[in-house]
Amino acid sequence: MNRNFYVTTPIYYVNARPHLGHTYTTVVADTIKRYYQSSGINVFFLTGTDEHGDKVVEAADKEGLPPQEYADMISGAFRATWDKMGMPADDFIRTTEERHKRVVRLFLQQVYDQGDIYFSRYGGNYCFGCERFYLDRELVDGKCPDHQVEPQYIEEENYFFRMSKYQDWLISYIKENHDFIRPERYRNEVLSFLSEPLEDLCISRPKTRLTWGITLPFDDRFVTYVWFDALINYISALGYPDGELFHTYWPHANHIIAKDILKPHAIFWPTMLKSAGIEPYRHLNVHGYWNVESQKMSKSLGNVVDPLSLMDTLGLDAFRYFLLRDMVFGLDSNFNHEAVITRYNSDLANDLGNLLSRTLTMAVKYFDGVIPEPGKDKSATDGELMATALAATRDYRMYMEDLAFHRAMTAVWEVIRRSNQYIVESEPWTLAKQGNRGRLSAVIYNCLESLRTIACMVYPVMPQTAEKIFASLGLDPELVRSGLAGSDDWGKLPSGLTVNVPEPLFPRIETKEKPAPQVEQKQSSKPKKEKKIKKVIEPPAEITIEDLQKVDLRLAQVISAERVPGADRLLKLEVEAGGRRTVVAGMAEYYTPEEITGKSVVLVANLKPVTLKGIESQGMILASENDQGRLSLLTLDGVGKPGARVR
Repeated sequence: MNRNFYVTTPIYYVNARPHLGHTYTTVVADTIKRYYQSSGINVFFLTGTDEHGDKVVEAADKEGLPPQEYADMISGAFRATWDKMGMPADDFIRTTEERHKRVVRLFLQQVYDQGDIYFSRYGGNYCFGCERFYLDRELVDGKCPDHQVEPQYIEEENYFFRMSKYQDWLISYIKENHDFIRPERYRNEVLSFLSEPLEDLCISRPKTRLTWGITLPFDDRFVTYVWFDALINYISALGYPDGELFHTYWPHANHIIAKDILKPHAIFWPTMLKSAGIEPYRHLNVHGYWNVESQKMSKSLGNVVDPLSLMDTLGLDAFRYFLLRDMVFGLDSNFNHEAVITRYNSDLANDLGNLLSRTLTMAVKYFDGVIPEPGKDKSATDGELMATALAATRDYRMYMEDLAFHRAMTAVWEVIRRSNQYIVESEPWTLAKQGNRGRLSAVIYNCLESLRTIACMVYPVMPQTAEKIFASLGLDPELVRSGLAGSDDWGKLPSGLTVNVPEPLFPRIETKEKPAPQVEQKQSSKPKKEKKIKKVIEPPAEITIEDLQKVDLRLAQVISAERVPGADRLLKLEVEAGGRRTVVAGMAEYYTPEEITGKSVVLVANLKPVTLKGIESQGMILASENDQGRLSLLTLDGVGKPGARVR
């Protein structure tokens, strides 16, 4: 593994204050930073603010402020939010800083000297919200696809970057570097876009229309276009071209962005770098949108989530856990308060909080709070607990490095649930009554060791929680921050340390149940006759062989399963079918998550995705129904590999 890692958020546009979308991106970057740092890697984490352009001038005018004063105010709000949420970056770059302007002018001059910038007159459909020209084929019903407004036709003289010159190179580079853009759906989206001829990029605005920007080094009548300014922050913060940070970290650059800025980062930025003679970044990591109560978050709808108020309600770690546990990186996810509270009470209060409390209480009760020796009186359950922890750690590391945070947390919770089950199976209270100190010592030690392992794994996502668990075990919290604790080995908890029982980490949140709606019914003097309802099954309509050929049935294996919060019948399944995907199945009445995990099932692989309880379901699994209405999975164990066609 490389010993250096560079992670960036986009620099956030200062036309609005921080909201849930900004927060998720920053939490992801901070989590990645903590993960790699705790693995002994040198990490540089960059965030900041993008402060030039039409929209900033417009927002400043509404506030009655000069653009610089307005930018100072909003940029300060972003910095203060990340600091309050415990996410300080190694650098916070602003595009109004002189160090950034200097690099932008240098970069522009390099590309200009390369012959890749030319002057021309251009007319086109311009969206002021996006600050870019749109081709007719990019519009949807004549409107900007993001802002749903008709662009204005503008014709003016400007400077252009010969982006089309690098189209073939970029296609080849993406195809040769399969993980350049992650997840794969966005790689495919970019390649699809590149299948059409690539237009050159307008990179300037005349000062007669916009003065709030960086003046071009080769023509002082123009300022640079926002993307030729903003994207360069990723290298200006590192001191390009001669800075030590640039040479150390740029080869390991990982950009974290939302899907709305995919095109500038996946097409504009690599071609700009190629023209300037700079190697491309290592990975572009693209996540989806947070919808609020099943609606896209927007100021006009009044459903923008304030991260600080939510953090104050839930606590920082619980908020971080929900964001990373409930969004599949790359897909959209739904934010609703019911799901947040359900996840909090189930996973944090019941599972993790209960495990910590009962384990530490037993250590105090049976061993006066001193961590006992591992003991020589072993049993099969001890080996099972250790095997679960070590397997989960391996899975956790793989998932974290693939940005599959929801799966990484699922792996951690396998250890938590197995540990709670281990306590029930081992019955330490019975061992204490029997005076079996040897076996009791082994059981309590294993429970405490599982807490140490769990803390190591949850640290990147819930740093305060991990540090509190370490402190309660008598360990220095710095160990979990530095990575010296280690979760890859079992039995590293020193005996003889004194534990303490902290206040509950996650006090249960009580919710008021809504009363059932009252329906007024007319009274009748006649006794009601009980109606017998007969289930009638209509014969299905006939289909042709062509209809049947449209259905793509695949063998799939269920990798993991969990209940969907707030839905009694639904299970959220992660399945392998020649590629991972999420399927929401109405099987919770008939199978527990543990029962369905590992089964080989038949998947309708080309079903149009639907969103159920905020989760995008990418297919359907087949089941049969008996006379009582019970469903049984249609399984094909031993037939072939996941992804094989079912004919």
